[in-house]
Amino acid sequence: MRPDPAPSVAESMARVAEIGLLPVVELPDLKLAEPLFEALSAGGLPAAEITLRTAAGLDGIRLLVEAFPTGFIGAGTVRSVEDAARVIDAGARFVVCPGTDPELVAYCCERQVLVMPGVCTPSEIQAALRAGAAPLLKFFPAEPLGGVPFLKALAGPFGEVRFVPTGGINAANLETYLSLPQVAACGGSWMVTKALLAERDFVKIRDLTAQAVGIVAASAVSRG
Repeated sequence: MRPDPAPSVAESMARVAEIGLLPVVELPDLKLAEPLFEALSAGGLPAAEITLRTAAGLDGIRLLVEAFPTGFIGAGTVRSVEDAARVIDAGARFVVCPGTDPELVAYCCERQVLVMPGVCTPSEIQAALRAGAAPLLKFFPAEPLGGVPFLKALAGPFGEVRFVPTGGINAANLETYLSLPQVAACGGSWMVTKALLAERDFVKIRDLTAQAVGIVAASAVSRG
């Protein structure tokens, strides 16, 4: 099947907020890509951030974009302009970076693809925005940096910015993060751990995903 036309940056931002959770996937084997995404979709979350931490990452993005044309599939651990070019050419709907590289941000903006650079200080937030990033940034690593209290402190000077906290997010604290108005969504890997993928336990992945989707839905109602 041919993939749907690439969404605009605004459409991708809206999709992130609508989904509320981005599964962060280290794909060990290309053969696992389709059954993994089927399990995520069966759990109610047809989305994935496929990282470039493994050799299968790039080909996994390309395969999933073609196999699931309505899926929301992006790339994570994108650390260079060259990486960004490869994942965008492969069809990634969004790009996530561990840090803020102004040249990389500018390139993604030129390609009209949502880029969420990683930030952990006010200076990095300002640098990301100055480079042209949309006001939707990855807050990483969330828990080691102070988590919810830190994000609350950032809300004052950066009221227009929304964040996707990642790093230490799990089923126990997901709702707490999503309760913050400045949090658009969270990134997490607890439903797609290396162990679950190694064991090919797609039933468990589906069930953990469904549980997480329930938390996101409950949070949306309470924020409502």
